[in-house]
Amino acid sequence: MAKKKDNKFLEYRGKPLVRCGNTIYYGNMNDPYVIMLQITSTKTFNDMEIADRVLIQLLNTDPDCRPRDRIVKKSEKKGLYNAMDIGTIWLERALEKGTA
Repeated sequence: MAKKKDNKFLEYRGKPLVRCGNTIYYGNMNDPYVIMLQITSTKTFNDMEIADRVLIQLLNTDPDCRPRDRIVKKSEKKGLYNAMDIGTIWLERALEKGTA
């Protein structure tokens, strides 16, 4: 009998984390908001490429929302850790209140 594939995403703090190139989406697309992280520049450290500058955007997932109104908040941080830190806070607050 064939085994059923488990299509689970990598999770961070109980929410899906999906990467496509230099863009990372954090959050469930069925929720009202998700975070989009775009790595705008990288640097080399010990022969590895690491994120240097990261653009963070809190996005509204409502399909009826105009594209211009989808971006609720945005900022730029140095390093992926700092970007994930602020992005997680924004997402948690937006989901608690229902608004950003």
